[in-house]
Amino acid sequence: MGKGRRDPSGDWTSGAELSEEQIDVFFDAMLSGSATNYGPCEEEGYETGFHEFQGKKCVADYSGLQSLKGELSTTDVGSEGVQELQQMANIFERCRYRDRIDIDPSVVRGLEYYTGAVFEAELLFEIPNEKGQPVVFGSVGGGGRYDGLIGRFRGEDTPATGFSIGVSRLQAALAALGKLDGADAAGPVVVLVMDRERTGDYQKMVSTLRNAGISAEMYLGDSGMKAQMKYADRRKAPLAVIQGSLEKEKGVVQIKDLDLGKKLSESLADNAAWRTERPGQFEVPEADLVAAVSRMVGKRDGE
Repeated sequence: MGKGRRDPSGDWTSGAELSEEQIDVFFDAMLSGSATNYGPCEEEGYETGFHEFQGKKCVADYSGLQSLKGELSTTDVGSEGVQELQQMANIFERCRYRDRIDIDPSVVRGLEYYTGAVFEAELLFEIPNEKGQPVVFGSVGGGGRYDGLIGRFRGEDTPATGFSIGVSRLQAALAALGKLDGADAAGPVVVLVMDRERTGDYQKMVSTLRNAGISAEMYLGDSGMKAQMKYADRRKAPLAVIQGSLEKEKGVVQIKDLDLGKKLSESLADNAAWRTERPGQFEVPEADLVAAVSRMVGKRDGE
Protein backbone atom coordinates (compact mmCIF):
# COMPACT_ATOMS: atom_id res chain seq x y z
CA MET A 1 0.00 0.00 0.00
CA GLY A 2 3.04 2.25 0.28
CA LYS A 3 5.89 2.80 -2.16
CA GLY A 4 5.95 -0.78 -3.37
CA ARG A 5 7.96 -3.94 -2.88
CA ARG A 6 10.56 -6.09 -4.58
CA ASP A 7 9.78 -9.80 -4.72
CA PRO A 8 12.38 -12.59 -4.32
CA SER A 9 12.99 -12.67 -8.08
CA GLY A 10 14.10 -9.04 -8.03
CA ASP A 11 11.02 -7.66 -9.84
CA TRP A 12 9.64 -4.40 -8.45
CA THR A 13 5.89 -3.95 -7.87
CA SER A 14 4.79 -0.34 -7.49
CA GLY A 15 2.51 0.41 -4.56
CA ALA A 16 -0.49 2.71 -4.09
CA GLU A 17 1.76 5.45 -2.65
CA LEU A 18 -0.38 5.84 0.49
CA SER A 19 0.94 7.55 3.62
CA GLU A 20 1.28 5.62 6.88
CA GLU A 21 -1.85 7.36 8.21
CA GLN A 22 -3.81 6.40 5.10
CA ILE A 23 -2.60 2.80 5.34
CA ASP A 24 -3.77 2.62 8.96
CA VAL A 25 -7.23 3.86 7.95
CA PHE A 26 -7.34 1.35 5.12
CA PHE A 27 -6.43 -1.64 7.26
CA ASP A 28 -8.81 -0.62 10.05
CA ALA A 29 -11.63 -0.62 7.49
CA MET A 30 -10.56 -3.83 5.78
CA LEU A 31 -10.03 -5.74 9.00
CA SER A 32 -13.42 -4.63 10.34
CA GLY A 33 -14.86 -7.53 8.35
CA SER A 34 -17.86 -7.75 6.08
CA ALA A 35 -20.19 -4.77 5.87
CA THR A 36 -22.98 -7.33 5.67
CA ASN A 37 -24.81 -8.75 8.67
CA TYR A 38 -26.90 -11.90 8.55
CA GLY A 39 -30.26 -13.04 9.87
CA PRO A 40 -32.66 -15.94 9.28
CA CYS A 41 -34.34 -16.37 5.89
CA GLU A 42 -37.86 -15.49 7.03
CA GLU A 43 -38.92 -12.57 4.84
CA GLU A 44 -41.46 -13.00 2.06
CA GLY A 45 -39.79 -13.24 -1.32
CA TYR A 46 -36.71 -15.13 -0.15
CA GLU A 47 -36.28 -18.87 -0.44
CA THR A 48 -35.56 -20.20 3.03
CA GLY A 49 -32.31 -22.11 2.99
CA PHE A 50 -31.77 -21.37 -0.71
CA HIS A 51 -28.52 -19.55 -0.17
CA GLU A 52 -25.74 -20.50 2.18
CA PHE A 53 -23.12 -17.81 2.70
CA GLN A 54 -20.13 -18.20 5.00
CA GLY A 55 -21.69 -21.34 6.44
CA LYS A 56 -25.03 -19.71 7.26
CA LYS A 57 -28.40 -20.20 5.59
CA CYS A 58 -29.53 -16.64 5.79
CA VAL A 59 -30.50 -13.32 4.30
CA ALA A 60 -28.05 -10.43 4.48
CA ASP A 61 -28.62 -6.84 5.52
CA TYR A 62 -26.19 -4.00 4.99
CA SER A 63 -26.34 -2.24 8.36
CA GLY A 64 -22.61 -2.82 8.71
CA LEU A 65 -22.04 -0.02 6.18
CA GLN A 66 -22.60 2.47 8.99
CA SER A 67 -19.58 1.07 10.83
CA LEU A 68 -17.54 1.20 7.64
CA LYS A 69 -18.61 4.80 7.13
CA GLY A 70 -17.26 5.63 10.57
CA GLU A 71 -13.92 3.98 9.78
CA LEU A 72 -13.52 5.98 6.56
CA SER A 73 -15.04 9.31 7.67
CA THR A 74 -11.63 10.96 7.82
CA THR A 75 -11.21 10.80 4.03
CA ASP A 76 -13.36 12.36 1.31
CA VAL A 77 -12.76 9.51 -1.12
CA GLY A 78 -13.57 6.93 1.58
CA SER A 79 -16.84 8.65 2.47
CA GLU A 80 -17.74 8.87 -1.20
CA GLY A 81 -17.01 5.17 -1.66
CA VAL A 82 -19.23 4.16 1.26
CA GLN A 83 -22.01 6.37 -0.11
CA GLU A 84 -21.76 4.56 -3.46
CA LEU A 85 -21.90 1.19 -1.69
CA GLN A 86 -25.00 2.37 0.18
CA GLN A 87 -26.67 3.32 -3.11
CA MET A 88 -25.94 -0.16 -4.45
CA ALA A 89 -27.18 -1.74 -1.21
CA ASN A 90 -30.47 0.12 -1.64
CA ILE A 91 -30.85 -1.40 -5.12
CA PHE A 92 -29.98 -4.86 -3.80
CA GLU A 93 -32.67 -4.43 -1.15
CA ARG A 94 -35.30 -3.35 -3.69
CA CYS A 95 -34.43 -6.23 -6.01
CA ARG A 96 -34.48 -8.80 -3.17
CA TYR A 97 -30.92 -9.86 -3.90
CA ARG A 98 -29.83 -9.78 -0.25
CA ASP A 99 -29.55 -13.57 -0.23
CA ARG A 100 -27.00 -13.40 -3.04
CA ILE A 101 -24.80 -10.33 -2.57
CA ASP A 102 -22.29 -9.63 0.18
CA ILE A 103 -20.54 -6.27 0.62
CA ASP A 104 -17.02 -7.06 1.81
CA PRO A 105 -14.25 -4.41 2.08
CA SER A 106 -11.54 -7.08 1.81
CA VAL A 107 -12.33 -7.74 -1.87
CA VAL A 108 -9.45 -6.25 -3.87
CA ARG A 109 -8.67 -6.04 -7.58
CA GLY A 110 -5.90 -4.32 -9.54
CA LEU A 111 -5.20 -0.73 -8.49
CA GLU A 112 -3.89 0.36 -11.90
CA TYR A 113 -7.23 1.55 -13.28
CA TYR A 114 -10.17 0.74 -10.99
CA THR A 115 -11.65 3.94 -9.52
CA GLY A 116 -14.69 2.70 -7.58
CA ALA A 117 -16.48 -0.43 -6.47
CA VAL A 118 -15.04 -3.80 -7.52
CA PHE A 119 -16.78 -7.14 -7.38
CA GLU A 120 -16.33 -10.89 -7.71
CA ALA A 121 -18.88 -13.49 -8.81
CA GLU A 122 -18.58 -16.81 -7.01
CA LEU A 123 -20.42 -20.10 -7.43
CA LEU A 124 -21.02 -21.59 -4.01
CA PHE A 125 -22.04 -25.12 -4.92
CA GLU A 126 -19.59 -27.89 -3.99
CA ILE A 127 -17.70 -30.26 -6.28
CA PRO A 128 -15.15 -32.98 -5.38
CA ASN A 129 -11.49 -32.05 -5.77
CA GLU A 130 -8.71 -34.37 -6.95
CA LYS A 131 -8.73 -36.09 -3.56
CA GLY A 132 -12.50 -36.52 -3.59
CA GLN A 133 -12.98 -33.85 -0.95
CA PRO A 134 -15.91 -31.40 -1.36
CA VAL A 135 -14.80 -27.88 -2.23
CA VAL A 136 -16.70 -24.75 -3.27
CA PHE A 137 -16.45 -24.14 -7.01
CA GLY A 138 -15.39 -20.52 -6.51
CA SER A 139 -14.96 -17.44 -8.69
CA VAL A 140 -16.11 -17.34 -12.31
CA GLY A 141 -15.76 -13.61 -12.97
CA GLY A 142 -15.08 -10.17 -11.64
CA GLY A 143 -14.76 -6.53 -12.50
CA GLY A 144 -15.46 -3.03 -11.29
CA ARG A 145 -15.69 0.69 -11.97
CA TYR A 146 -12.93 2.36 -13.99
CA ASP A 147 -13.84 5.92 -14.89
CA GLY A 148 -10.35 6.88 -16.08
CA LEU A 149 -9.37 3.95 -18.30
CA ILE A 150 -11.11 4.85 -21.56
CA GLY A 151 -9.94 8.44 -21.21
CA ARG A 152 -6.34 7.26 -21.58
CA PHE A 153 -7.09 6.36 -25.19
CA ARG A 154 -9.84 8.82 -26.18
CA GLY A 155 -8.69 11.94 -24.37
CA GLU A 156 -12.04 12.42 -22.61
CA ASP A 157 -13.47 11.17 -19.34
CA THR A 158 -15.86 8.25 -19.86
CA PRO A 159 -17.60 6.61 -16.89
CA ALA A 160 -17.42 2.85 -17.31
CA THR A 161 -17.94 -0.43 -15.48
CA GLY A 162 -16.55 -3.69 -16.80
CA PHE A 163 -16.88 -7.37 -16.03
CA SER A 164 -14.87 -10.31 -17.31
CA ILE A 165 -15.95 -13.94 -17.21
CA GLY A 166 -13.70 -16.97 -16.97
CA VAL A 167 -15.28 -18.76 -19.94
CA SER A 168 -13.61 -22.14 -19.52
CA ARG A 169 -14.23 -22.07 -15.78
CA LEU A 170 -17.88 -21.16 -16.27
CA GLN A 171 -18.21 -23.91 -18.86
CA ALA A 172 -16.80 -26.40 -16.34
CA ALA A 173 -19.34 -25.20 -13.76
CA LEU A 174 -22.24 -25.55 -16.19
CA ALA A 175 -21.05 -29.02 -17.13
CA ALA A 176 -20.87 -29.98 -13.44
CA LEU A 177 -24.47 -28.80 -13.03
CA GLY A 178 -25.63 -30.67 -16.13
CA LYS A 179 -26.59 -27.45 -17.93
CA LEU A 180 -24.76 -28.14 -21.21
CA ASP A 181 -27.29 -30.43 -22.85
CA GLY A 182 -27.28 -28.56 -26.17
CA ALA A 183 -30.97 -27.65 -25.94
CA ASP A 184 -32.17 -24.55 -27.77
CA ALA A 185 -33.24 -22.52 -24.75
CA ALA A 186 -35.82 -19.79 -25.17
CA GLY A 187 -34.73 -16.20 -24.67
CA PRO A 188 -35.55 -14.27 -21.48
CA VAL A 189 -38.43 -11.89 -20.90
CA VAL A 190 -36.90 -8.40 -21.26
CA VAL A 191 -37.96 -5.56 -18.95
CA LEU A 192 -37.49 -2.25 -20.74
CA VAL A 193 -36.11 0.81 -18.94
CA MET A 194 -38.33 3.81 -19.66
CA ASP A 195 -37.11 5.99 -16.77
CA ARG A 196 -33.50 5.77 -15.55
CA GLU A 197 -34.50 7.14 -12.14
CA ARG A 198 -36.63 4.02 -11.62
CA THR A 199 -33.93 1.42 -12.34
CA GLY A 200 -34.57 -0.18 -8.95
CA ASP A 201 -38.26 -0.67 -9.83
CA TYR A 202 -37.39 -2.40 -13.10
CA GLN A 203 -34.84 -4.60 -11.37
CA LYS A 204 -37.52 -5.52 -8.84
CA MET A 205 -39.78 -6.66 -11.71
CA VAL A 206 -36.96 -8.84 -13.04
CA SER A 207 -36.37 -10.30 -9.59
CA THR A 208 -40.09 -10.99 -9.14
CA LEU A 209 -40.24 -12.84 -12.46
CA ARG A 210 -37.09 -14.83 -11.69
CA ASN A 211 -38.39 -15.82 -8.26
CA ALA A 212 -41.42 -17.24 -10.08
CA GLY A 213 -39.13 -19.38 -12.24
CA ILE A 214 -39.35 -17.14 -15.31
CA SER A 215 -36.15 -16.28 -17.18
CA ALA A 216 -35.94 -12.47 -17.26
CA GLU A 217 -33.47 -9.62 -17.56
CA MET A 218 -33.45 -5.83 -17.60
CA TYR A 219 -32.10 -3.80 -20.51
CA LEU A 220 -28.77 -2.39 -19.34
CA GLY A 221 -27.93 0.05 -22.12
CA ASP A 222 -28.68 3.75 -22.40
CA SER A 223 -30.86 3.77 -25.53
CA GLY A 224 -34.47 4.59 -26.31
CA MET A 225 -37.39 2.27 -26.70
CA LYS A 226 -36.75 1.39 -30.36
CA ALA A 227 -33.22 0.19 -29.62
CA GLN A 228 -34.44 -1.70 -26.56
CA MET A 229 -37.05 -3.52 -28.63
CA LYS A 230 -34.37 -4.46 -31.15
CA TYR A 231 -32.27 -5.80 -28.27
CA ALA A 232 -35.20 -7.89 -27.05
CA ASP A 233 -35.58 -9.25 -30.57
CA ARG A 234 -31.88 -10.19 -30.74
CA ARG A 235 -32.22 -11.95 -27.39
CA LYS A 236 -35.13 -13.93 -28.86
CA ALA A 237 -37.30 -12.69 -26.02
CA PRO A 238 -40.88 -13.98 -26.12
CA LEU A 239 -42.19 -10.92 -24.27
CA ALA A 240 -41.18 -7.37 -23.37
CA VAL A 241 -42.42 -5.66 -20.20
CA ILE A 242 -42.98 -1.90 -20.47
CA GLN A 243 -43.84 0.60 -17.74
CA GLY A 244 -43.48 4.31 -18.35
CA SER A 245 -44.58 7.13 -16.05
CA LEU A 246 -48.23 6.94 -17.17
CA GLU A 247 -48.40 3.20 -16.55
CA LYS A 248 -46.74 3.68 -13.16
CA GLU A 249 -49.38 6.24 -12.14
CA LYS A 250 -52.14 3.82 -13.16
CA GLY A 251 -50.45 0.87 -11.43
CA VAL A 252 -50.25 -1.17 -14.64
CA VAL A 253 -47.65 -2.61 -17.02
CA GLN A 254 -47.72 -3.17 -20.75
CA ILE A 255 -46.76 -6.64 -21.95
CA LYS A 256 -45.79 -7.07 -25.57
CA ASP A 257 -45.91 -10.48 -27.21
CA LEU A 258 -43.01 -10.06 -29.62
CA ASP A 259 -43.77 -13.10 -31.80
CA LEU A 260 -47.46 -12.24 -32.12
CA GLY A 261 -46.62 -8.58 -32.67
CA LYS A 262 -44.46 -9.47 -35.66
CA LYS A 263 -47.23 -11.55 -37.23
CA LEU A 264 -49.94 -8.94 -36.66
CA SER A 265 -47.78 -6.04 -37.87
CA GLU A 266 -47.46 -7.70 -41.27
CA SER A 267 -51.14 -7.01 -41.90
CA LEU A 268 -50.95 -3.30 -41.02
CA ALA A 269 -50.69 -0.82 -43.84
CA ASP A 270 -48.39 1.79 -42.29
CA ASN A 271 -46.47 2.89 -39.22
CA ALA A 272 -49.34 5.07 -37.99
CA ALA A 273 -51.65 2.05 -37.85
CA TRP A 274 -48.95 0.09 -36.03
CA ARG A 275 -48.64 2.81 -33.40
CA THR A 276 -52.40 3.01 -32.95
CA GLU A 277 -53.13 -0.69 -32.71
CA ARG A 278 -49.94 -1.77 -30.89
CA PRO A 279 -50.17 -5.31 -32.22
CA GLY A 280 -49.61 -8.05 -29.66
CA GLN A 281 -49.48 -5.56 -26.75
CA PHE A 282 -51.86 -5.52 -23.80
CA GLU A 283 -52.15 -3.96 -20.36
CA VAL A 284 -52.43 -5.70 -16.97
CA PRO A 285 -52.30 -4.53 -13.35
CA GLU A 286 -48.75 -4.56 -12.04
CA ALA A 287 -49.81 -7.03 -9.33
CA ASP A 288 -50.77 -9.49 -12.10
CA LEU A 289 -47.42 -9.30 -13.90
CA VAL A 290 -46.21 -12.77 -12.94
CA ALA A 291 -49.54 -14.44 -13.72
CA ALA A 292 -49.82 -12.75 -17.11
CA VAL A 293 -46.23 -13.49 -18.13
CA SER A 294 -46.51 -17.09 -16.94
CA ARG A 295 -49.65 -17.53 -19.02
CA MET A 296 -48.07 -16.04 -22.13
CA VAL A 297 -44.80 -17.96 -21.79
CA GLY A 298 -46.78 -21.15 -21.21
CA LYS A 299 -48.75 -20.61 -24.42
CA ARG A 300 -45.53 -20.04 -26.34
CA ASP A 301 -44.09 -23.29 -24.99
CA GLY A 302 -47.28 -25.16 -25.80
CA GLU A 303 -48.31 -25.79 -22.19
